[in-house]
Amino acid sequence: MGLTKRLSTILKAKASKALDKAEDPRETLDYSYQRMLEQLTQVRRGVADVATSRKRLELQAAQLTQSGAKLEEQARQAIAQSREDLAREALSRRASIVQQLQDLKTQHDQLDAQESQLTQASQRLQAKVESFRT
Repeated sequence: MGLTKRLSTILKAKASKALDKAEDPRETLDYSYQRMLEQLTQVRRGVADVATSRKRLELQAAQLTQSGAKLEEQARQAIAQSREDLAREALSRRASIVQQLQDLKTQHDQLDAQESQLTQASQRLQAKVESFRT
């Protein structure tokens, strides 16, 4: 048992020494630098994706707001024509739109927070890349 353990330790030491000789520190540093650049690119892509999603939500909210205004106007016209049933229907649809707008606002806030976090991560990673160069 003792002989096997000693032999194992010797083999591990020899293998480690051989790997140390084969390993080039410049290659290791170049590889690390390359990985950092790839991560920075991924984070920046993530920021762009989140910003795009946020913009889509803003456009969707604008469209829903316009639809809500139209429905409110339709409800007013229906009341003016003594058509309470149509007015109720328009106001019911408008209430649904208001709920959708609230949901979009929540999603928008989440995307803002996510974009902020990714931007900060990008800045930290950029600083690491800059310090790595020197």
